[in-house]
Amino acid sequence: MGMYEDAFRASTEDPENFWLTAAEGIDWDVTPQRALDSEGAPFYRWFPDGRLNVCFNAVDRHVEAGRGEQPALIYDSPVTDSRRTYTYAQLRDEVATFAGALAQLGVGHGDRVVIYMPMVAEAVISMLACARIGAVHSVVFGGFAPRELALRIDDAAPKVVVSASCGIEGNRVIAYKPLLDRAIELTVHKPEKSVILQRPQEPAELGPGDLDWSGLVAAASPADCVPVAATDPLYVLYTSGTTGKPKGVVRDCGGYAVALHWSMDAVYDVGPGETMFTGSDVGWVVGHSYIVYAPLLAGATTILYEGKPVGTPDARQFWRVADEYRVKTMFTAPTAFRAIRKEDPKGALAADYDLSHLRYLFLAGERLDPETYHWASALLGVPVIDHWWQTETGWPIVANPVGIEAAPLKPGSPTLPLPGWDVRVVDASGRPAPPGVDGAIVVKLPLPPGALPTLWNDDNRYISSYLSAYDGYYLTGDSGHIDDDGYVFVMGRTDDVINVAGHRLSTGSMEEALAAHPDVAECAVIGVADALKGQVPRGFVVLKAGTGRDPRKVEAELVQLVRERIGAVASLKDVAVVAALPKTRSGKILRRTMRGIADGRDEPIPSTVDDPGVIDVLRPVLRRSGNTP
Repeated sequence: MGMYEDAFRASTEDPENFWLTAAEGIDWDVTPQRALDSEGAPFYRWFPDGRLNVCFNAVDRHVEAGRGEQPALIYDSPVTDSRRTYTYAQLRDEVATFAGALAQLGVGHGDRVVIYMPMVAEAVISMLACARIGAVHSVVFGGFAPRELALRIDDAAPKVVVSASCGIEGNRVIAYKPLLDRAIELTVHKPEKSVILQRPQEPAELGPGDLDWSGLVAAASPADCVPVAATDPLYVLYTSGTTGKPKGVVRDCGGYAVALHWSMDAVYDVGPGETMFTGSDVGWVVGHSYIVYAPLLAGATTILYEGKPVGTPDARQFWRVADEYRVKTMFTAPTAFRAIRKEDPKGALAADYDLSHLRYLFLAGERLDPETYHWASALLGVPVIDHWWQTETGWPIVANPVGIEAAPLKPGSPTLPLPGWDVRVVDASGRPAPPGVDGAIVVKLPLPPGALPTLWNDDNRYISSYLSAYDGYYLTGDSGHIDDDGYVFVMGRTDDVINVAGHRLSTGSMEEALAAHPDVAECAVIGVADALKGQVPRGFVVLKAGTGRDPRKVEAELVQLVRERIGAVASLKDVAVVAALPKTRSGKILRRTMRGIADGRDEPIPSTVDDPGVIDVLRPVLRRSGNTP
């Protein structure tokens, strides 16, 4: 691993030179002479004297380099039985026109645009159009309910919302316009206009503040790229916090472009003209980074897939996509492969397709279980690479850097820290943990380019959430250990944010919804291990004294309440009414103890427990059939 070690050492010992060299892969309007600005520490800034346009780097420069006819974006939708390929030249023209439409609505440099759309090409076009004119986009996953959307609109304060008449989830058509209308009713901040893409599956009735996408574009003039400071925000992406209010992760333009461009070669081994298929959603960070920006920055071909790994209509779709578009690198969540394996245990459907161009399968979003790793490895005969990162980091922290030098794989480990990420494991007092001993996983500051510089309009929360636990380190919120070979093992979350099928969701937000029910006195939501989704939430509620209602009816109402407030993506389908919740003497609910028992572990009872008998009564409920993997 000499080449990897040289690269890692260079990134930590001389980050200035390392990242200025990486920045040469980006076209700059003003080339940066400095890489890192530490003057405002802990608010570090990358390439402070540079100016660029990310849309130009993602689209226009490839056209100018003579590759305008190369496929840039392939939209593949089994749920609508439609496909479309956009060359780089076609994508540039579509983006420039919609950017002009936004500009005519008064959207300019620094203005925010909320994008609430399904997996359609217009979602990507909207993102790039914002980047083209220096606006800041904030994409909200289309599955979120009005209240969650309203929270994000109020925080981002967008001038315009871009949405669609409907989305398609499996066999269901979901009308987006009523959800958007309700969200705007709930907001304090009222966007000036909403642009609606009409889909034939369910057109929407437009109101006085609504504009039809097609009509708006037809009357628009193309907009040129607007150079911005490298430190200007490109987007705000909200991630679940440990309270009800989501955290707006800020992504800057220069550092993000440099890091993503560098990662495409170093991590994913994808270059110009090659094809990457990332099975995710543009509403999540994986979609932002590795459906939209990174492949296009690299001049590759990227696939936007509107469908599921199974059920749209079957478990062969990922293989069909890989064959049809000659995919070199595939990236999705372990949940997708668990679903495929459940439907097709022997992998027989893959035999119908030519997968000879597939070189790598990357998995992330939750811990990769050994069964899925071995099944996919045996089926595909290519490296199955677990890697670990977060919404906050924007690109992988720990991975197998196959584009630099492939490391031997160890099941259960996402492999090695990538250059730029000085990963440590510390104990509760902040001292380094010995090899093999679990502790809090932290990253030594400064974080590399591409990671969040702060939270949107909330510097104090950025410090309190990530930088206050251990001086000089970023707290990842995950626990694990590093072995004698330097391999990182990520064992689980240390807070109440859980991973459900690759989606980070706050149990605190779910508890907030349960607590709003008039019959609920107190509640707890925990993430329980699930063989398919990695984790699923389970709710436990104590009813108010004197409530004489049928507990089953209350449980059903609570499931529906969470669905209405957060959306189906929350996946909370199991709520149990219990007599009491286990607590410490200071009144803290023992969620970790509950989670351990539910996962089938012989969880020790903390000495601080107030009433051990409560746990004894709750134990059979926690361990009832079907809850353990």
